[in-house]
Amino acid sequence: MRKTSLKDMLRKGRLIAAPGIYDMISMRIADRMGFEALYMTGYGTVASYLGLPDAGLASYTDMVDRVRAMCAMSNTPIICDGDTGYGGLLNVAHTVKGYEAAGAGAIQLEDQEFPKKCGHTPGRRVIPVADMVRKIKVVVEARSGDMLIIARTDARTTLGLDEALRRAEAYAKAGADVLFVESPESEEELAKIGATFDLPLLVNIVESGRTPVLPPKVLEEMGFALAIYPALGFLSAGHALETAYGHLHRTRSSLDNPAPMADFMAFSKMMGFEAVWDFDRRHAED
Repeated sequence: MRKTSLKDMLRKGRLIAAPGIYDMISMRIADRMGFEALYMTGYGTVASYLGLPDAGLASYTDMVDRVRAMCAMSNTPIICDGDTGYGGLLNVAHTVKGYEAAGAGAIQLEDQEFPKKCGHTPGRRVIPVADMVRKIKVVVEARSGDMLIIARTDARTTLGLDEALRRAEAYAKAGADVLFVESPESEEELAKIGATFDLPLLVNIVESGRTPVLPPKVLEEMGFALAIYPALGFLSAGHALETAYGHLHRTRSSLDNPAPMADFMAFSKMMGFEAVWDFDRRHAED
């Protein structure tokens, strides 16, 4: 079944909420819930796959392998974090072609210096505007289908909102489909971003991060088309694991575990075991 194109879903005045997925279990859970889009978070994917911080340590190969695995099993379009493109312009073209072939519904590229750092964390530095514009033009040239190009600027934190808006405007002119101004720090800044552009806009909602968490109706009225929630899944799972493992460490038992748990058989069915059981029945020896 062909996934619906994200491009066909985006329209002014309507917000798409995309949960962060970071491994195959989180993808399987989110995929069955009826979301219009999922977001493959760089932070969560690097943490779950490599056990490392999202600080430019993951390679193109690390990430495109995750893109391929997640997109192959998902019925929902996935927005995939492409970091800075993993090198120079030739690397950027290679990244775009690889992500597109792997099934990404959208690729997100940012204007940070390499090695990049996770948004909402300190110490981020950005490359010159002209360099990012060249990257986006290469992306447009390298893309062969309807995968969306999301251009992210991290300039707000170190250079201010006006510079971030100036950069986003340049990236729009270079051919970006969606604009992503990272880490606005107030409701007023979000409103200004929403009022500045006609292109679809993405807002990054990180619970306890730099950007205020606002109701979807407010974000819609401001002009945002996509809201990603990259940390919601792994922060929730991390807290649940700490609770469950802490209880086991204290008591040496799972009895009276205070963390909510899924039913084992229901979870097994979600992971596809019913097809295995059916296969075994059909091919059992007489």
